[in-house]
Amino acid sequence: MDTELVEIRDFLAQHAPFDTLPALLLDALPAQLEVRYFRRGTVILQVGQHTDVMYVLRSGAVDIRDRDGNLVERAESGTSFAMSALLQGTSSAYEFTAIEDSLVLAVPAAVFHALCQRQPETRAFFDRRGQQRRRAARAPLGGRGASGLKTAARDLVHRAPEGVSSRLSIREAAEAMRDRGVSSLLVMDGDRLVGIVTDRDLRNRVLAQGREPADAVATIMTADPVTGAVDALAFELLMEMVGRNLHHLPIVDGERVVGVVTSTDLMRLEHANPIYLVGDIRKAVSGDALAVVSRRLPGLVQQLVDEAAAAQDIGRVVTAVGDAVERRLLELAEAELGPAPVAYCWVVMGSQGRLEQGLASDQDHALVLSDDAGPEHQEYFAALAQRVSNGLAACGYPYCTGGVMATNPTWRQPLAQWKRVFSAWMQTPEPEAVLASSIFFDMRPLHGAESVFSSLQEHVLGLAPRQTAFLAHLAKSAVSNRPPLGFFRGFVLEDKGEHADTLNLKRKGIGPIVDLARVHALATGVPQVNTQARLRAVAASGRLSTESVADLGDALEFIASVRLRHQAARVRATRQPDNYLSPGELSSLEKRHLRDAFQVVKQAQTVLAQSYPLHYLS
Repeated sequence: MDTELVEIRDFLAQHAPFDTLPALLLDALPAQLEVRYFRRGTVILQVGQHTDVMYVLRSGAVDIRDRDGNLVERAESGTSFAMSALLQGTSSAYEFTAIEDSLVLAVPAAVFHALCQRQPETRAFFDRRGQQRRRAARAPLGGRGASGLKTAARDLVHRAPEGVSSRLSIREAAEAMRDRGVSSLLVMDGDRLVGIVTDRDLRNRVLAQGREPADAVATIMTADPVTGAVDALAFELLMEMVGRNLHHLPIVDGERVVGVVTSTDLMRLEHANPIYLVGDIRKAVSGDALAVVSRRLPGLVQQLVDEAAAAQDIGRVVTAVGDAVERRLLELAEAELGPAPVAYCWVVMGSQGRLEQGLASDQDHALVLSDDAGPEHQEYFAALAQRVSNGLAACGYPYCTGGVMATNPTWRQPLAQWKRVFSAWMQTPEPEAVLASSIFFDMRPLHGAESVFSSLQEHVLGLAPRQTAFLAHLAKSAVSNRPPLGFFRGFVLEDKGEHADTLNLKRKGIGPIVDLARVHALATGVPQVNTQARLRAVAASGRLSTESVADLGDALEFIASVRLRHQAARVRATRQPDNYLSPGELSSLEKRHLRDAFQVVKQAQTVLAQSYPLHYLS
């Protein structure tokens, strides 16, 4: 094998799905490929154009856009594209444009199909990538996309079709609907759908017309009913049902009936919209009612993950729901206890403070009281805090195991005392105290007098940039929390306990980036607490380069998206969402990207370590 073919082979061996090919197959592949060069700005493949090759990007960058011109993906080295058109024998659903001078490897259709036939896991990889790209083409947030109306009909069918024979009597049909807990029955002739009968038919065509219950159900059914295709979008189903005044629509896959979609199913999609969810939270009249509404949040996150929403956007949605729950609990507590005796600000910290909540987030909150507060007011605020904290626990937000809650008198203090606490942390730093206090620097006002919080924030941001020893301790803590990447870029897994052999994506993945951003933000004196916003503000100040900030931001987005997909999968399996991911859940491509993300974090930690004399710290 000549040198160029060896280089192509070695390149393919580093990228999925070729990295899993048997050695003999991989050795033979380069000679069957064609190297093509595209200048920057060249359209490689247009929407609607047929192709006789699949492409693998060797160098450069390619934008992948849908037929509406929306950016679906920015392909980098190692990305395969145009495979869906070959797999399905259709024209391209996307436009591929070189945005840099690019070299690609063209895989002829015959070679591609032979490869997929010989290696089913390779075919499965390309199918999966095509599905991911189609999900990314949907509008993730805003418009009708967030409402779920771009959901496919097949995803709305949750039970097998309930069918009966046309020879069944009306009484027997009614009894069947009652016993099966359904509002409609499909009338079948063998495997063929011949009609549908609904509870509305029993009311309008039986009771109102005085029919005999012994009559055949065929006499009241709607014959040859309108059906919906299994691949139709929920929006299309809704338009069909509204236009024909239907409440039940059989869903078919070719000639086969797969189930029924009801108007209630479609209304439930709107019900899962975060706007509707927050609206229902605000209308809740008790803690019990709030707990019921809050149970819809995991389903919403699963929906957003399925729609390929950005992790940062999902974090903001989850936080907005958490904020609404907490505010409503405060309002209910105030209604019960009466108006607060002095001004106060309820603040949140940690992931909620940073607008980055996931499904496994616990409570982190505190009370900053006006300096008018005295000992006689503590009873009121203790009761307020207890009611809210208990309510949050009932709504699925666990108590903080470290006690960082307003129920703890230490974190329920007047403004002047809070200023003294922060001053002590920064001016006479102790390693353990600095580590324990870090989330307090992610504080955000949620309810009450924001002026009380603003005074505290001004004090902290004015003091922090000058506290070199404090920042050094904070930096040491940030670089000590290493991402789980070992020798030869292998993953370092949890080695004991119930989560052995998993990756802790929160503590070891997202946590190091959060810590890095916090140090740089406090050193710069910027007010932002959201991690991505902190990174952008730090870049604007010149403390970090735009490139390094972009890399860290991309690493955070990818790790957070992997975490959310893991949590959504656990929700789908009716398991409690957590932050512990088994590497076996990842494709080889995802593993590579995760290793790359961890490497970016390690490099950023090295840069931070060089900024402070950490070796002098005890």
